[in-house]
Amino acid sequence: MPPATPPAESSAAPETATGAAPASLAGREYEVEIGPVAHGGHCVARTEEGRVLFVRHALPGERVVARVTEGHEDSRFLRADAVEILDAAKDRVEAPCPFAGPGRCGGCDWQHAAPGAQRRLKAAVLAEQLQRLAGLTAEEAGWDGTVEPAPGDKVPRGEVPAWRTRVQYAVDASGRAGLRRHRSHEIEVIDRCLIAAPGVSELGVEKRAWPQTASVEAVAATGSNDRQVLITPRPDGRLPLVELDRPVSVMRVEEPRGRNGERTVHRVHGRPYVRERAAERTWRIGAGGFWQVHPQAADLLVRTVMTGLTPHKGDMALDLYCGAGLFAGALADRVGEKGAVLGVEASKRAVEDARHNLADCDRVRIEHGTVERVLPRTGITEADIVVLDPPRSGAGKKTVRQIAALGPRRVAYVACDPAALARDLAYFRAEGYVPHFTKAFDLFPMTHHMECVAILKPVEKGA
Repeated sequence: MPPATPPAESSAAPETATGAAPASLAGREYEVEIGPVAHGGHCVARTEEGRVLFVRHALPGERVVARVTEGHEDSRFLRADAVEILDAAKDRVEAPCPFAGPGRCGGCDWQHAAPGAQRRLKAAVLAEQLQRLAGLTAEEAGWDGTVEPAPGDKVPRGEVPAWRTRVQYAVDASGRAGLRRHRSHEIEVIDRCLIAAPGVSELGVEKRAWPQTASVEAVAATGSNDRQVLITPRPDGRLPLVELDRPVSVMRVEEPRGRNGERTVHRVHGRPYVRERAAERTWRIGAGGFWQVHPQAADLLVRTVMTGLTPHKGDMALDLYCGAGLFAGALADRVGEKGAVLGVEASKRAVEDARHNLADCDRVRIEHGTVERVLPRTGITEADIVVLDPPRSGAGKKTVRQIAALGPRRVAYVACDPAALARDLAYFRAEGYVPHFTKAFDLFPMTHHMECVAILKPVEKGA
């Protein structure tokens, strides 16, 4: 069986023994039966000669005509689009979005699948990643095998929840806004995005021209009326005059990125931040700073994490990769005056936000730097509870070892990538920590992404 996550492979054709590049197979069509879903928004199929295809716009069990989009004669696998459905699955629906489909917008992966089917596909991916990378069954992971919708996201077949509170639009050479095509720099010009939250759609970014502009990011805060656009001009381009359909603050983003990898953002007018509301607090999020993109995500994740950790008064708690301080604030409210919370965050802008957001919490300290470098220099030798919400690449073996060495009674791992979660769960198990329970949430409907929370505990002695 081919790997469920296709390995990174260059689009450039390798040279053959004769020095000539192998022939491209792009455009070749195969009639294939679609096999299981794979991590990344596609399904696995094989040609009659046994060549592996990763096929988008298909569903397990279908028979389709798949047209190759990437790959050469010597490629380990090919990427393809289902361009004709010969035998459709019962879960197939007509894509609600007019810009979805082969060769079109790459923002969504499962517009052609019924909402319940999308969650079943994601559950299959998570189960496969846990088994293959962590050696865990669903039962061993404490997971019920389902991916839960966010509150209010259950919609009938053929409908799309409008959930995305931050949308990054690319702009073509003529100044029209759109979204990137899958694995491409080409831009699909659109007049609306169905998954965009109402606060983003009402700005009308797609309706106006953006001369000399490379990209426009639109932000609609949850819990406030704050709206923001971040504009990245083309090299040597001028910032356009911004006239949108709602009051909005405007930021200019400079590329290339700064030394620390963060974008350089300048205020043009309006507030240089938006105010988000979650966990009974208002949070300042600086321009371009990270915040959960689904409007229900922050509260849902906080509830799940706190339920799993069961903080006690007087606990020493860590919030690693703490961002603007969401989990640190929730922990501070629960550990009380005799407890303490340490947050660690690599983004300088997020650290400034976290310190501002938690200025009223005397027992919270926010440190700037990478987790693996900051933890050893804090002098902390033990902790009661730990939250980590790493980037998509995961925490990694070294950080897992550092956390386990502190001997926490519970660890809450928040993950946006099932493969990274599974790899890190394997590292935790090697350090004596196993899942107590795992939850999965569909916080990115229509895409292949999901959010997971795994609560870990030390292995019982004698087990």
